[in-house]
Amino acid sequence: MPLKDGHKVGALLQNRLHALNDLQLTLKHAHWNVVGRDFIGVHEMLDPQIELVRTMIDETAERMATLGVAPNGLCGAMVQARSWEDYPVGRADTAEHLSALDAVYDGLISSHREAISTAGELDPITEDMLIGHAAKLELFQWFMRAHLENNTGTLRHEVKPASPTGSDTAK
Repeated sequence: MPLKDGHKVGALLQNRLHALNDLQLTLKHAHWNVVGRDFIGVHEMLDPQIELVRTMIDETAERMATLGVAPNGLCGAMVQARSWEDYPVGRADTAEHLSALDAVYDGLISSHREAISTAGELDPITEDMLIGHAAKLELFQWFMRAHLENNTGTLRHEVKPASPTGSDTAK
């Protein structure tokens, strides 16, 4: 791959790195602050997701380095570059956290799919990595939604928070 294309893909991955870092911090925050009915199920569901997201972060950063781009995992850089708002929930019951996390996953998966499309034009290896990540993220969202669905498949959202997107567009 030409170095120019590698740098384009690296810039795309930097945004994914920020979005995934934000996700793992958000999931840990929810893990610490969830209370109420179904607490233990939700609390224990989050840790494996956090660990897999951390693996995605490492894969993303290593792919960037392979492409000749230095990954930046610093919180200040993430906050400065991101185009989404902070997670809006503090200490709250499971339904409120799961509703808010569902919105987080909506935005993250949507922006991951945009990145897949862009990467596919330049680098099939990066595209494949992002497809694998998106599949896991969609599975995690399904786990969240299973707690919010009724028997007809309708989601019962307690809150409708702002949806963090992790979009690849600048602020």
